[in-house]
Amino acid sequence: MRDSYHEQLDAIGDGLVEMSRLAGSAVSRATTALLDADLELAQKVIAGDEAVNALYRSIEGQAFDLLARQQPVAGDLRVLVTSLRMVVDLERTGDYAVHLAKIARRRYPASAVPPELRSTILEMGQTAQRIAVKAGSVIASRDLDLAAELVRDDDTMDELHRKLFTAMLATSWQYGTEAAIDVTLAGRYYERLADHAVAVARRVVYLVTGEFVDEDTLAE
Repeated sequence: MRDSYHEQLDAIGDGLVEMSRLAGSAVSRATTALLDADLELAQKVIAGDEAVNALYRSIEGQAFDLLARQQPVAGDLRVLVTSLRMVVDLERTGDYAVHLAKIARRRYPASAVPPELRSTILEMGQTAQRIAVKAGSVIASRDLDLAAELVRDDDTMDELHRKLFTAMLATSWQYGTEAAIDVTLAGRYYERLADHAVAVARRVVYLVTGEFVDEDTLAE
């Protein structure tokens, strides 16, 4: 019975890692759809979110089932409670990839990204993918040094976010309100995705140490 119990605990962790992998893949493809005005790829990202949502429901169901039937204490209880919080963060990362894909779909056949911002959006997409996948690695390894790296990655994303706004507020901006709205939304989605990954890192720190930390403490 206990072997089955711990197998179920491990399955929850594996599911969280898989969610982070799917989210990382989704944001990478959504970025390509944005830059290349790839409608087919955007549709695949939107449709693929059901896999993330299915994992979300499965993990949540497993966690509640173990809480109800096994009445875990100490470390196992911390694992389950923390997992229930992390699964929400990871589900949201998938949602932000879908939001990016929907911008691409809405602007098709044109690209939603002005030429001079393509490199910035590409870098934001690459950073977001790296952050999402690294969140899964943090969950799997419970490596606190790797968790701290996520905060630094988030700082990179914040700087790219500011760079977008600087470009839109410049007097040389010539792409109009619609493009400004698209870029503003895309930047916000990338930035929020990174924030949820940092939340995952903080929850792993709590899982390992039993202590809540803020971003500044985590990065030290």
